[in-house]
Amino acid sequence: MDNFVDLFLNIEVMRQTLPLLLRGLWMTLKLCAAVIGLGLLGGLILSLASLARSRWIRWPAIALIDLLRAMPPLVLLIFIYSGLPFAGLEIAPFAAVVVAFFLNNSSYYAEVYRAGIQSVPRGQTEAARASGLSAPQTLAYVVLPQAVRNVLPDLLSNTVEVVKLTSLASVVSLGEMLYSANMARSLTYNSSPLVLAGLIYLALLWPLVRLVSRYQRRLAV
Repeated sequence: MDNFVDLFLNIEVMRQTLPLLLRGLWMTLKLCAAVIGLGLLGGLILSLASLARSRWIRWPAIALIDLLRAMPPLVLLIFIYSGLPFAGLEIAPFAAVVVAFFLNNSSYYAEVYRAGIQSVPRGQTEAARASGLSAPQTLAYVVLPQAVRNVLPDLLSNTVEVVKLTSLASVVSLGEMLYSANMARSLTYNSSPLVLAGLIYLALLWPLVRLVSRYQRRLAV
């Protein structure tokens, strides 16, 4: 038992490696901000394109969403970071991770948005247009606010998945939190930094998970 505590719950090792993990946490937060922000915007654009009346816009958008959802994000990341240089396109680790996760998460956000938009009764759109609102105004002031409210738990759940997905960035040696924890493990020959990283992830994500559960219960009432 003492050996287990020393290897996995060594407080002194955690204290010594905490500054390194905090630097990794800062990189993780920057990565999350970029990926989530771009993903929400890209998902909205893809969802609107997939609902367009023109089949020349709708079909390519649907095909792109299906393709990105079917492709594992790790494969996409490795292709962008390690494959594109063979075509003469060098991409920094941070940019490669942002682009790969943006493409992947935009497709999931797009499906969530699409479900929300389709959940708004068509009569409200027709009433808004009849009152003199233009199509963009109807979308911005009538449809989207209701759509986002209807699928907010799914948007939050997907955001939690995005935060967990950033741990894959360690594959391209980006200094996010998991990479920093693994480096600390190698330096100390102790697994306590990995446990500390897990606790930090838990502290970050647990409030979001509880918020999603609480909101889902409110909707079910």
